Amino acid sequence: MRKAWWRPRSGEAGTRSSGPSLAEAAEELTAEAVRAVAREDGAAFRYLVGELAGRPEPGGWARAVDRCLAGRLRQGITAAWERNWQPADVVRFAGRRYTARHGRLAADAIAAEMRAYSAATVDDQWREQLAALGAEVWWEDDDEHPAAWCGRERVDRAVMVACAVELLHLLQGLPRLASIGSRPGTPRTETSAPPQARVREVDQRMLAKVRALLAKAESTEFPEEAEALSARAQELIARHSIDHALLAAETGDQGGPAGRRVAVDNPYDAPKAVLLTVVADANRCRAVWHRELGFSTVLGFTADLAAVEMLFTSLLVQATAAMVHAGPRRDERGRSRTRSFRHAFLNAYAARIGERLREAAGEATSRAAAGSGGKDLLPVLAARDRAVERAVDTMFPNLARSRAGSVSNYEGWVAGRAAADLASLNGRSEVTGASRRS
Repeated sequence: MRKAWWRPRSGEAGTRSSGPSLAEAAEELTAEAVRAVAREDGAAFRYLVGELAGRPEPGGWARAVDRCLAGRLRQGITAAWERNWQPADVVRFAGRRYTARHGRLAADAIAAEMRAYSAATVDDQWREQLAALGAEVWWEDDDEHPAAWCGRERVDRAVMVACAVELLHLLQGLPRLASIGSRPGTPRTETSAPPQARVREVDQRMLAKVRALLAKAESTEFPEEAEALSARAQELIARHSIDHALLAAETGDQGGPAGRRVAVDNPYDAPKAVLLTVVADANRCRAVWHRELGFSTVLGFTADLAAVEMLFTSLLVQATAAMVHAGPRRDERGRSRTRSFRHAFLNAYAARIGERLREAAGEATSRAAAGSGGKDLLPVLAARDRAVERAVDTMFPNLARSRAGSVSNYEGWVAGRAAADLASLNGRSEVTGASRRS
């Protein structure tokens, strides 16, 4: 193990030259600790963390280390923005690779970094993510943040230093992602006209109605009630999407497809990714799965993206509840087949849900086409589909397309399709006040 760093002797702590030397020593130790993580040298990592987290000395060693770590974390966050990562991506990935505690430290680093940007240069999607993450400066003074963080997490200083070093290694190795929005520091163009503001208000009202229906579907213990509540939220979503497309065509709105990233977590991430794909496809969006990163990028028009994420989340809750209710499985020799059963269950659920979503969306489109102005609908929707496909081709020119994995548990497949038949997709009659169909 290399030991080229320098530590001040107690008699040197108060000299004028100790400040820069302490900072340099902290930088070198930190860099060496990050390299130890990279080469998976656990012994060196623990030793270096111990050196960095050593007891505070009169010369300010602890403060030098804290400032070094904080500065490097902010630089790492800036580099993440330059590679097109967004706040939710960073926090989610930190938690996936390490622990939720690493994610919370990343959220604090993000909050500290965001102070460098004017509010006018931060778009709405970022603001929503920051609010959802709770990424705000909750500490009074930056020099006091490490101690405050340790108190909040109920850990000692060595744990804080270890988390910071591991997070630094993670940030340094982030791959470049496709851009799905402007990063902080980019001036926003003022294109928000009153009609667009009204559309956004309508979007929020529609999403609130869908959210309420899906919440009921997730909480009910009766499959029949869930059936009556939710392959109608899909109908409501589809009708809203059609209205939005026609309005955009009439007003000459030149806005194109946008994107957002949706978490696809273990276990059973492959069938969960398939579920997101079929939900996206049914709603004129496309999902691209990044398996190693734990999320999918969903591309589509803004009016559709939030609904896709909401519907996917609800269906996943319903599928998981049904899967757990089905209980564990064992073969004739008593060996567990629970994993293969659940993998098959979720794959079958996704396949059947895809069929039901397409049926519901198709019915909504047919009714809209038969109504007033219907003659203009199909070309408008076809144009939007082409725009989304072009966005996918542009953003992911080397996209690899693959088929879903094989399923080895027939019982799980049958149970999954049955659960999908009972899943709540719809909510239009409850929203509009029309009488429920038996």
